[in-house]
Order: sequence, then structure tokens, then C-alpha cells
Amino acid sequence: MGGSTRDATGTVPAWTHARKLCRTRLTIKPGYELVYLIGANCADGSVGKDYVSLVVNDEVLATRYAACLTAATGLPARLEAVTRPSGYLQRAVPGFRVRVVSSYLSDLMRQYVGGDAHHMRQRFPRVVLGDRETLEGCLDGYTDGDGFRSKSRSGRLLVSGNVPFLSELAKVVGARFTPRTNGLASHLVVADGWTSRGPSDPSSTPCNSESPAGPRFHDVRRRTTVNKPFTLYSYRLDPHPGFLVNGHLARRPW
Repeated sequence: MGGSTRDATGTVPAWTHARKLCRTRLTIKPGYELVYLIGANCADGSVGKDYVSLVVNDEVLATRYAACLTAATGLPARLEAVTRPSGYLQRAVPGFRVRVVSSYLSDLMRQYVGGDAHHMRQRFPRVVLGDRETLEGCLDGYTDGDGFRSKSRSGRLLVSGNVPFLSELAKVVGARFTPRTNGLASHLVVADGWTSRGPSDPSSTPCNSESPAGPRFHDVRRRTTVNKPFTLYSYRLDPHPGFLVNGHLARRPW
């Protein structure tokens, strides 16, 4: 067993769904609009199998989200008037929805947050860590969705039940964070002064990467045979060093 095979445990293979190879790929435009879109989606959006959606009561937020979505992806987005149930008021209240159908964008959004876009399981999107201005745009989007400007201090107050998400963000901006243990949502204060320090970890991921964060090598085992010997034939790939087998990248053995 070669060293590269032996070291594969815990890594993610280069792969894609075979049926998605012919779909139209979006040209994602990096910038403020993209990171605002990601931040707002982490706070109040939803990601389906082939769509990205935001449903809120605030028309201003919905309008800004739609504009950023179109600017960052080129997809046409518009507001729809909807009603949504309110547990607090015990009745339906008017709201606004922005929804675009794109399996490519939904795959990217899931990839940005670690593979699972559910609000309680998503990870902090490292794609927004390019520089201070980029992270600031993501914080703007998240604050408009699940936060507010503090009246008692210069900064933002972010609210979420996803403790790992807030914990990772707190490390990035150098803030103290104590999660609640009584079942209520936790709060993270992001002081405006964090910009003087910059992100504590400036590493980020490409915004146009297409590798889904799904399958992973959990274990590599040697397979032996006693009565059925086999022969491994080497081969040359020309002119390209690899090819796809049902969406999985195969390369010439070394």
C-alpha cells in the first residue's frame, strides 16, 4: 500500500455528482455583495437541494438580499409577498421572500458552511476571511438577519442557538464568548474595535470551488487474497492525467 493511499484517512476525495457535470456553472463575483449574501443566509436563509431562499418580515433586508444575490451571482432575484406564522402573535403575519432556483448556488452555500446548511449545524463560512472589509460585509448581513446594533456599546450583538458557529466567529474577531446553558439562544458581542486587529486567522477558501463537502475517507484497509491472485497493470493517460468514473476523479497510479 503506497504512502498516499495510507494517508487518505480523514481526507475528502475530489468528486462531483456525475449528473451535475453538464449543468450551467455560475460566475461568482467576489466582493461585498457575496459576503453580505452569505452572512444574511447564515442568519435567516435556507438552502434546499436546488434553491436558496430568504423569508423575512423586513422588506429592506429582503430588498438588499435580492440585490446582493443578483450582483454576486448574476441570477435574477425579486421579492414576493408572503405570509408566515408567528408563534409569538399566534397568527400569520405578512413577510417577503427571495428565492432563486440553482443547484450550483445551493451546493456552493452548503460548501461554504461545511456541508450542512441547517442553522443549528452550519459552520462559520471561512470564505469570508479574505480581509477585514470582507468579514465586515458578512457581519453586516448576519446582523441584519439575526442581530442588531448595541445601544449601550459600540458594536453588534449577534444571536444564535448554534454555539460552535458563534465560538468560531469569536475566535476570528478576538471576542470573549460564553454560551448559554439554559436552552436559550446565545449572544456574541462583536465590538467595532475588532477591525483594528483584523481577523485572527486570515485563511479563506475559494469562492468558486465546486467540490461538495460530502464523502470522506474514514478508513483504509489492506485487502489480501489467498486463492485468487491478481495482477495490477499500470497505464498511461494521454493527454490528460486523470478522468472521471461516475463523478470520482481517477488518476494514473504512480
